[in-house]
Amino acid sequence: MRIDLVPIGEVPASVKREASTALRSVYDVSVSVAQDQDLPTGSYDSGRDQYRAEAFIDLAADVSNGEKAVGLTTEDLYYRRRNYVFGLAYLDGRSCVVSTYRLQTSSDGGFSERPASAVFSDRVRKEVVHEIGHTLGLEHCDNNRCAMNFSPTVREVDRKEEHLCGSCQRRLF
Repeated sequence: MRIDLVPIGEVPASVKREASTALRSVYDVSVSVAQDQDLPTGSYDSGRDQYRAEAFIDLAADVSNGEKAVGLTTEDLYYRRRNYVFGLAYLDGRSCVVSTYRLQTSSDGGFSERPASAVFSDRVRKEVVHEIGHTLGLEHCDNNRCAMNFSPTVREVDRKEEHLCGSCQRRLF
């Protein structure tokens, strides 16, 4: 299977690299990086100072030639009534989006003495694995170490691993 990474807005090369590494490692897929895309027209909500996540999913799907697509952005995203999202995917959908905006906080929830850049890289990998997992049919997992565990805060993101638990692996492979 081929997954396209679709940078939306200005996305650092390091984020693209981490996303690619995680997808190849966990899902054993080929990954390509699409051309950078402008922010989706009409997706900005000035009252919230955020972007609608659904528009980024649609854009990633529109420009991708892969079987799946991951939109990557540094912008702050929201979905419906949620204050923010790290990412969004539709179950069994073709594309998803991951935002690094709120993954960049310097706090790692107190789990390590590692540099903020290393913690940020881990978070990017975990969220990319999580969102593409939804497009492959995986729902949220009760195992708080599994990449598919629902993680509404960076503290929960930091607690989980970038890999799938045995139950989620069996559902896919």
